[in-house]
Amino acid sequence: MSYAILTDTTKCIGCLECVEACKKQNNLEPDVPRIWQKDDGLSAQNWTSVLFKEKKHYIRKQCRHCLEPACASACPVAALYTTKEGAVVYDDSKCLGCRYCMMACPYGIPRYDWDESVPYVRKCILCFDRIKKGNQPACTQACPTGATIFGKREELLKVAHERMKKNPHKYINKVWGEDDFGGNSVLYISDMDLSFMSYNSATDTKPLPKTTETAMNAVPFAFVGMGGLMYGLNWIIRRRMKLQNEKDAKKE
Repeated sequence: MSYAILTDTTKCIGCLECVEACKKQNNLEPDVPRIWQKDDGLSAQNWTSVLFKEKKHYIRKQCRHCLEPACASACPVAALYTTKEGAVVYDDSKCLGCRYCMMACPYGIPRYDWDESVPYVRKCILCFDRIKKGNQPACTQACPTGATIFGKREELLKVAHERMKKNPHKYINKVWGEDDFGGNSVLYISDMDLSFMSYNSATDTKPLPKTTETAMNAVPFAFVGMGGLMYGLNWIIRRRMKLQNEKDAKKE
């Protein structure tokens, strides 16, 4: 079974301990806000954030680690991939900086690192190195109220449904991430509708890679075709310049 995180927004007090733990664990520098950044606290230097909503609701936001991630299916060089532990991670050495993953993600999570001379996409990796060593993510370990907990995905789903069953008037009867877009490894239960955290319908259970498969299969051919076109144009232009230089030389 893969691992997951369950966040209960009714327990979150907005202390930001998870945010600080994430930054410390991943050696993230202080963020430099950009005018084009989304107003959700996430950036190349902030991989998790806490949103404040009406009536003192605090909702933690991070990569949802989809079971069938659209970001990975959209990446033309397989820089993003899913591990058996459930984390969606990336390989810097492969990343082209094309930002296809940013456009594909239904939750708007990946961010571009504008401060680097060779920028890459950045996002939460579920503390994959810690999980491999048998530890839990830094964020869940730091949470003082148990608002966000770590464990096997199937076990956390049972916990979520048990809480909703015992307190039907406290929670909306839905586990966000259970089957949204094929399912996530970051789950939520809440007393408010969390549909605003995705760009698509909250009732859509179809994995997004299925909708991008045809287009992404064409990407390698597009690269080859565009490369051939650019090479052809370059040859024509250089040929014309050579002929013109020869004519100018004869006139002299």
